[in-house]
Amino acid sequence: MWILKKIKCANPPELNSHCKKNPIFAPCFLTIETIMKIQQIISLIEGTIVEGETLSNKEVDCAFASDLMSDVLTLKTDKTVMLITGLCNMQTIRTCEMSDIKVIMFVRGKKVTEEMRELAEDNEMVLITTDFSLYRTSGLLFGAQLSGVY
Repeated sequence: MWILKKIKCANPPELNSHCKKNPIFAPCFLTIETIMKIQQIISLIEGTIVEGETLSNKEVDCAFASDLMSDVLTLKTDKTVMLITGLCNMQTIRTCEMSDIKVIMFVRGKKVTEEMRELAEDNEMVLITTDFSLYRTSGLLFGAQLSGVY
């Protein structure tokens, strides 16, 4: 169901080469990063695509959960990020536009306005809604090994 992106050793570089030679002496602590298609995310969180249905095959590298748009503006990454938020207004769409975030998930059953949909469509964004809480949604995605931004 999920696409494996990368497995890497979390040990410091000086131990990393030794992990490969003698894993019993210096166990290798692996981290697994996955990417998921939007359609897989929708299925997992029992969500609905409100805008951007044609982009449901797009992949998401990582997620970031926040209701503070000032925190969203500080994100620095080249990855495809999905914002998970309970803040459902035009400011959220504008902030994501400035931060180059193309996938936004609104939690707690928030309703997207027509004005928000139009702006998202103009920016080729995907808007998703779910009735789950921010906590539950984040937990499900974390359990599916979708990486966080940090």
